[in-house]
Order: sequence, then structure tokens, then C-alpha cells
Amino acid sequence: MFKNNKGFTLIEMLIVLMIISVLIILIVPNLSGKSKGVHETGCDALVKVVQAQVDLYYLDEGSYPATIDDLVEKDYISNEQKECPSGDAITFESEGIVNNPNPEDE
Repeated sequence: MFKNNKGFTLIEMLIVLMIISVLIILIVPNLSGKSKGVHETGCDALVKVVQAQVDLYYLDEGSYPATIDDLVEKDYISNEQKECPSGDAITFESEGIVNNPNPEDE
């Protein structure tokens, strides 16, 4: 009878698994390190959006909002936009200048 020799040998399978393992070891640490940078960039962008909405509030109302909750109540920003993705609260001064909770990232 004829033998069916099609398929992978055990050595070939081990080599493929080793190559896949090495690729995973190289890729996974790089992906986890990017998370902090994404949150910082997201916070910078959100601060700029809130600053634009504070300026719009000033144009509409003739004065700056007393608190960030005033922006939420009048639908200038959503409740989720009161905090950066990192969880730090966004604040602003009475002159309408929005403070970045991560100033070293500017």
C-alpha cells in the first residue's frame, strides 16, 4: 500500500511555534507601552475642545462659565468631557483659560 506523506512533521511544527512565540514576545511589549501616550494625546485634544467651548460660551453668554458644570448644563460639552481619558479632571480659571491636568505634556 501507499503511505500518505503529506503534512507537517513534528520538527516543522515546533519551528513554526517558536517563530510565532518570538514574534509575540517582540510585539506585545510595544503595544502596551503605547497606551500612556494615547491617553496623554487624548487629554491634550480634549483640553483644546473644552477651551473652544469656553470661548463659545463667552460669545453666547457674555461671561465665562463659573464652573465646568455650567458647560455641561447648557450642552456645550458632555458629562464625559469633564475628565481626560486618564481620569484627571479638567478645570479652568475665571478668565476662561482651561488648565491641562497634565501640563508636562503640552
